[in-house]
This record gives sequence, structure tokens and C-alpha cells, in this order.
Amino acid sequence: MRQMIARLLMALMIGLCPLPALALAQPPGQIVELNGIRMHYQVRGSGEPLLLLHGFGACGADWGEIADVLARDYRVIIPDLRGHGWSTNPSNRFTMRQSSEDIAALLDHLGLERVKAMGISAGGMNLLHLATRQPDRIETLVLIGASTHFPEQTIEIMRNAAWENLPPFLQDMYRTCASRGEAQARELARQFGALKDNEGDMAFTPDMLGTIRARTLIVHGDRDEFFPVAIPAEMYRSIPGSQLWIVPNGDHVPIYEERTPEFLRIARAFLAAAPERPR
Repeated sequence: MRQMIARLLMALMIGLCPLPALALAQPPGQIVELNGIRMHYQVRGSGEPLLLLHGFGACGADWGEIADVLARDYRVIIPDLRGHGWSTNPSNRFTMRQSSEDIAALLDHLGLERVKAMGISAGGMNLLHLATRQPDRIETLVLIGASTHFPEQTIEIMRNAAWENLPPFLQDMYRTCASRGEAQARELARQFGALKDNEGDMAFTPDMLGTIRARTLIVHGDRDEFFPVAIPAEMYRSIPGSQLWIVPNGDHVPIYEERTPEFLRIARAFLAAAPERPR
């Protein structure tokens, strides 16, 4: 049971992407002060702005070669979420809603009124907040392994997320993106477990999802251990004009390794498509 929980935790928090270690003495991107934190972000490429948000416990480096390819066509903006990577979080508290407010403040700082956006797991949940609270902010939206709420199976995983319960390999995965070392990794593990206690943070209803105006592609694995396919199916029914791609034999965040070429082909075509005319 403990091994199963550890495997599931790794999939949810890291997204199954082999991350490079943060061995740099200085952050690779820029730092801006906003919403009481210092947020680290990178900007690569040129063209229309495309925002990429990583999953919980990871950092902007989680996008790997996907960001490399997308930067050929877009001005890619890759922040580290509050408390992740090189970004700080003095409050030692994390909610998807507060994190989405940080992202909105970053877009304001960059002078971007409207962007295309992709989000992995927690990154996608940030984008659900942004797309429902500021519907005109996001033009095109790609949600990968995201959820509208935390079902009981996810809550049970969170109950077992204490640092001392994690096997060494998973602790090492946390450390990979922790620019401030062990203390940051431990704090993120604690915050992950605490997500279950913020009942109002992830509670999107069909009516709320119905306010989303962005062209939306929902990407989900049919073997996702955290968020069963009933959740993305409900998102598909609720978000006007959305598209749903259920990846066969796909785990949580099914876009890495051998699946990366197919994901990039489908995602790039979706991002490049012209907006549909109102009916």
C-alpha cells in the first residue's frame, strides 16, 4: 500500500517528467515582486504569448522539450508557482486560487491582457480559477490532468503525503526543483497534504465552468489514479465548445516520453486553429 501511494504521489506532484536538477547558483530567468512573493519566470521565443504552468511540487523546468518546441512559434512564459522552484511563499500556505492570482499579477506585470495557456495538473487548476474569474484573460486553454475538485481517492493520497512517509526516491524528486534545499522540499510536501483542507478552493460547478470563454482542450489519461475520467467528461460537458482527448492507457499527465510527439502535434494544431465563430 505504501509503495502504491508513493507511486501515485510522484505521478501527481512531478507529472512523470524526468526533471534536471537545479544545480544553478542563480535563477535562470527573471524575478519580480508581486502579491507578497518573489516570482521567478522565464520568457523564451517570440510571437503570441503562451503561458505554461507546471504541476505541484515541480517547477518551470518540468515542461522540458515541450517548451523548447513551443518556443519556436510562441513567446513562451514559464513561471515557477508560489513556493516552487525559485519563487518564494512567505505565507507557507498554498491554494490554487491564490496561486492563480499570482499568475494574473504576473500577466499584468508583463502587460499581457490576453494569452493562450497550458496547465499541468495543479497548473491546470490554477487556469480554471483564472478562466472563470477573468473570462477574457485566456484565449485558448489546454488542461492536462486537471480536476474540478479533489475526490476521496485524491484526499486519501494527500493524507499520506507527510515527508516522513515518503520513500527516498520521492523525496529526491521533491528536492530536484527545490532551489532552497531540503527545507523547501519538506514545506512543499506539507502544503501538498494540506490541499485537502481547503474545501472551497477546488469546488468548480458546471455553472461556473460554463462561464469559460476560452477555446478549451482537455487532455486526460484513462488510467489516471487521482482524477477518474468522469471528471474531465463533466468538464467537457460544462465548458462551452470544449474538446476532450482521453489518452488510451494514459496515467496522470500523459504527455511525456513516448507520448510527447503526439501531444505536441495535437496541442500545436489546437493552439494554432482559428477561433470558432459564435453560433
